Amino acid sequence: MPTGVALRDAREQLFAAAERVLLRDGPNALTSRAVTTEAGCAKGVLHRHFADFDAFLAELVRDRIARLDVQAAALRESAGTGTVAGNLTAALADALGPLALGMLGLVVARDALRARLRETTPTGLPLLTEAAAMIGSYLRAERDLGRIAPDADVDTLALTLIGTGHLLFAGRESAPPDLEGVRRMVTSVVAGAVREV
Repeated sequence: MPTGVALRDAREQLFAAAERVLLRDGPNALTSRAVTTEAGCAKGVLHRHFADFDAFLAELVRDRIARLDVQAAALRESAGTGTVAGNLTAALADALGPLALGMLGLVVARDALRARLRETTPTGLPLLTEAAAMIGSYLRAERDLGRIAPDADVDTLALTLIGTGHLLFAGRESAPPDLEGVRRMVTSVVAGAVREV
């Protein structure tokens, strides 16, 4: 790789390269060499911006978590519109897409990465924990609007949706599950709580 080539916004370019490697080749193929080769830069560029590869990976996952915060805000704003099942189906398809699942595989496979992520996500599995919080926040907003029963345990519903959704999406060799299958699961999980008006 050439040295001395300036990268504009190196951090974002390295993250984008890591995501492409992760999607194309899976978590086991994600190495510093693979990332810098994909980004078209010298290996030293990564180490100039991050203390080591696990620091890079932790920031990559935290960046994805920050994107979930944006999704969470949009999902909360959708409360009262459309249907609860439709909103949840779309949110789960986003939160549990191929990139998120690849990152979850990465987190599970790398002890040092999990240890670093414990600094910001002390319990649960990073990404899934934040996705469950996103769903719970949305369900609370719907409960406040009267579309979810006032006594509904929204935190348990959120965990159930994330856990079941993860099982639907994970381990697929081809395409993600069809949205109709996800919608059926969502409808089943929230059936006793939904009071749409």
